[in-house]
Amino acid sequence: MHSEREEFSLSNDETPGMPNARWRTRSSTLYFRAVLLLGGGDLLLVALAFIIAAIVCGAQGMGWWIFTLALLPVYFLIAVGNHAFHSYALANPFTAIAQGCRSLMMSVGLLILLAFYVKSADFFPRLTITVGSALGVLGVATGRYFIVSSLPRLIGGDPFNAILIRDGNPEIPPGNFSLVISAESFFNPDVHDPVMYDRLANSLMTADRVVITCPLHRRESWAQALQGAHIQAEIIVEELRSLSPLGLGPDHNAPSIIVATGPLSLQDRIIKRLLDLSIAIVVTILLSPLMLLVALAIKLDSPGPVFFKQPRIGRGNRLFNIYKFRSMRAEASDIKADRLTARNDDRVTRVGRFIRKTSIDELPQLFQVLNGQMSLVGPRPHATGARAATKLYWEVDQRYWSRHAAKPGLTGLAQVRGYRGNTEHEDDLLNRLSSDLEYLQCWSFWRDLKILFLTCRVLFHKNAF
Repeated sequence: MHSEREEFSLSNDETPGMPNARWRTRSSTLYFRAVLLLGGGDLLLVALAFIIAAIVCGAQGMGWWIFTLALLPVYFLIAVGNHAFHSYALANPFTAIAQGCRSLMMSVGLLILLAFYVKSADFFPRLTITVGSALGVLGVATGRYFIVSSLPRLIGGDPFNAILIRDGNPEIPPGNFSLVISAESFFNPDVHDPVMYDRLANSLMTADRVVITCPLHRRESWAQALQGAHIQAEIIVEELRSLSPLGLGPDHNAPSIIVATGPLSLQDRIIKRLLDLSIAIVVTILLSPLMLLVALAIKLDSPGPVFFKQPRIGRGNRLFNIYKFRSMRAEASDIKADRLTARNDDRVTRVGRFIRKTSIDELPQLFQVLNGQMSLVGPRPHATGARAATKLYWEVDQRYWSRHAAKPGLTGLAQVRGYRGNTEHEDDLLNRLSSDLEYLQCWSFWRDLKILFLTCRVLFHKNAF
């Protein structure tokens, strides 16, 4: 969140976070404003949702109004208990959405259960509560996204501080740091001095997170010094970058880093499949008129079939045929993708340029989501002859085959990060591969929803041609 950083050394009588400090301390007022804005927005949108539902459903009596009045304080208390206003939620719009929607659904369920036990369920209009709850979830999700995304501007500053402490002269790692401090003449983790530890504690008092970058032989000393600091503390281990670790193993007697996880559990596969079906059915029905118009336009524009079929690598490294709307002249179609599509490619038809630019050519894959060959979100399937520079994809990185541990997707983490289009350089593939492996190792229901939401921003992309 911070675009500017200042690096300096501290003298022995200078303490960050105190009045003579030369950097901005976190203001409790900013955090209070953030909670007030987000909480007030949630309550207003939930109340508005139930008012709209009552009007649309023609609710009679005071049942829906009593339910709404009871829901608002219950929601706020449950949201607080679910950490929906915690710093990590206020710093990430999608975490905020997940916590807010979960809290609202729990609140509605609790009130319905309570009404059932006191035998007053018939007093509350079921249709109005159902519609109001659905609109409330939509309202909370939308409101939280826009509020959290613009939080520093709305409340007059960033309430979260992250400090980077440099011990020696290592490179400054990427990240949003409020402050970069040189440890020289400020704190020495090899020296056990109560005054110095007090100086460290006061320095970190107003921070949410501290990151240490230091030489290898000093890491253990810094770890011991920070274990009692009562703050999230991290030490940069640069040599782990190439391993992309996911976390630490559970055996503390034999510390290990987790670099891979198994496939989705049965429960996770069921959840993912239900998500695929619920969204794909609705989207397919809504877009069927558009698909019919595109099919007609392709037929009128150039001779040949409406659909293009191409073998690609799917789940478990098995080959399957992917379907797309044909965007090239039929006689110039490249089944093996020996020649990737280039900008201003002479093989692409007039209709093809439009449907490729807008990603409409991918819509037939909705039917493959419905039949279980693909998923809405997952690693995009590649053609067998696709190359990065002059190498086949699996010749660039031996991890390539690991990306096929799940169903291929209509969209994926790599796509929403902008890694799409031609692979003219090996890095074009490596960026996608890293994102695909990260997705497989860190899958969650909420992350799939986040990727689907973000896909709307990259439908029109400079690399789509």
